[in-house]
Amino acid sequence: MIEGIFVEGLIFSIMALGILISFRLLDLADLTCDGSVATGAAVAAISITSGLPITVSILLAFLSGVLCGLVTAAIHNHLHIPGLLAGILTMTMLYSVNLRVLGNKANLPLVKVDTMYRVFPKLFSFVSPEAASLLGTLLCIVVIKVILDLFFHSDLGISLGALGGNEQVVISLGMSPAVLKYVGLGLSNGLIALSGALLAQYQGFADASLGTGMVVQGLAAIMIGEFLFRTNRISMITLRVVLGSIIYKGLMYFGRKYGYIIGITPNDFKLLTGMLVIISLVIASTRTRAAEDSARKKALQKTKGDR
Repeated sequence: MIEGIFVEGLIFSIMALGILISFRLLDLADLTCDGSVATGAAVAAISITSGLPITVSILLAFLSGVLCGLVTAAIHNHLHIPGLLAGILTMTMLYSVNLRVLGNKANLPLVKVDTMYRVFPKLFSFVSPEAASLLGTLLCIVVIKVILDLFFHSDLGISLGALGGNEQVVISLGMSPAVLKYVGLGLSNGLIALSGALLAQYQGFADASLGTGMVVQGLAAIMIGEFLFRTNRISMITLRVVLGSIIYKGLMYFGRKYGYIIGITPNDFKLLTGMLVIISLVIASTRTRAAEDSARKKALQKTKGDR
């Protein structure tokens, strides 16, 4: 049970990291996620069932997500369509694409082929199969997190992080905001599709509707992580996204298992997730205003003291 919560949370954290890039760093409300996570699952599933190696299948899933992000960026940059609408358009089109990838089927089972979660127990045979799945997933997350942290310490990563805060600063540095949006949305949806590829292998099937409501869930995980501790270091920001994702999945698990006590059913989870995001936004806004008021009062007191 505990291992399952952690495995799902770790897989989900890859998607949350992708959402972090678009919503927090780029300050772009990208809804491509709901389509690209299913695209990653579909590409990985059809690749594995076609006999391709697991690593190649996962790489193809990542690249398919990058392509989804590039399509959204192209619609936004060249057709001058707002980012929110561009993401919705791509997400809508991806549903048909995902059905095509899956061979015009709504889902594709992976019960008769080797997946990562059948390989992990063989690689880590010294522990139980559940612990092996957790250990293998944790290793994947560590590698992804380290690569992301290194990327965001590079000049390109720093410019990408500055884009959402102040686009004029990026322009003054000689960088093109349009190019950075291509990079940011491509990387964001690549990670989201990678999460979908791992999730399909873990649950044993790929589904064309896998991504429904994933954006809101990812935002909830990010905001839960933001309540854990405050930081401006990118390595700690990515860490709290991972921790927030695990906590979110844990809350959902205990809601399913014990929610009946207070009358909560699985049908209520999307409502509760939406309310959680709203409450988190209100609290975050209140904390920001309180911090600004406190800083203003200290500045006034210092000014009076100098006089």
